Amino acid sequence: MEDKEEENAAVLALYPRAHELPARAPPAHETNFTHYFALDVGGKEFHDQYLYRHGNGLCVVGLAPSHLALRSPSKIKIVDYDVGKKSRADMKASGRRKKDAQVLEENSSLCKVSSEDAEFLVRCCIRGQLLEVNERLTSDPSLLSRKVPSQGYIAILMPKPEAWKKAEKSLLTREQYKQQRMQQE
Repeated sequence: MEDKEEENAAVLALYPRAHELPARAPPAHETNFTHYFALDVGGKEFHDQYLYRHGNGLCVVGLAPSHLALRSPSKIKIVDYDVGKKSRADMKASGRRKKDAQVLEENSSLCKVSSEDAEFLVRCCIRGQLLEVNERLTSDPSLLSRKVPSQGYIAILMPKPEAWKKAEKSLLTREQYKQQRMQQE
């Protein structure tokens, strides 16, 4: 009992307002990324995607909570990166400058998400180099709905600064996204 009291006293000596700290630190995607959203991607209603941008410029792309695939009562069965001429999963970027990374356009397909009754095409939303796809989704597609921001992302892209400036104008902030989607529901 005395050890616990001594430990509490030591914590209070270092940080007198320790009781104000949260019980658990917020997740990294909440603190290290700026959240952006693209609504109705590809002109299809409720095909919404998120784009989390890190301070170093990297962007994580995934399905927004309002995406039709996540709102549907049917389960997601398959995530297939084999879209176009080459499978996105086969692409491997290496080296410091990622010279061999594939450059994708805003409307380029990243993957196909299939549920029991529908198929959804996931697009890039921004022009940039494809650095990584989330291969865990091929073996466990439920990560898309269970662990959306942490393990359920689709891909990681590295846009050039000028491409980011252009794309940022068409994206919504988290507050704008919530406001717009709450009005429509």
